[in-house]
Amino acid sequence: MDWLKELLKKLGIAETDVEKIDAEVRKELPMHFVPKSQYNELSEAKKKAEKDVTDRDKQITELGKTAGLSEELKKQIETLTNENKAAAEKHASELKEMQLSNAIKSALSGKVHDEDLVAGLVQKDKLIVNDDKVVGLDEQLKTLQETKAFLFKSDDNQQQQTPPGFRVGGGGNPNPPPATASLKDAIAAHFQK
Repeated sequence: MDWLKELLKKLGIAETDVEKIDAEVRKELPMHFVPKSQYNELSEAKKKAEKDVTDRDKQITELGKTAGLSEELKKQIETLTNENKAAAEKHASELKEMQLSNAIKSALSGKVHDEDLVAGLVQKDKLIVNDDKVVGLDEQLKTLQETKAFLFKSDDNQQQQTPPGFRVGGGGNPNPPPATASLKDAIAAHFQK
């Protein structure tokens, strides 16, 4: 939760206190809030279910209109039943795909340079969704990190990296020549080192 750390630093809170606050928030937050990926997943599933219900209501209304035609009705019921099964299977596969994508994106968040690229390298057909957990994802990510380490951000590099460019008041000459020295003396002193 880098955004929280940055916000606390802007407010002038000491680095050690920022780390303590961040640790406590990470511990308490999952107990009170639903992760964004899980919320989006459930929201999409709800929208899809509502659409399916309205489609099936229309089908039932159409069946009621043609109730007098028994043979035609049986064929239409069979056709609609098969279509509903296919739609349910498609919905289940879309839901699984969405769960896998969200799980992969949340696992990669902040750890890689390009989430979409690394997510494309994960073999989704080898992953299994158990309740809210994705089995096999950690192993694939470890393998990718070992074989294609350049895709992943290193922790040391992230923390110690300073932005390039001019820095006011920093990085100058640690041993400047005395202020009374002339330009000629300063140049000569520099080359004597």
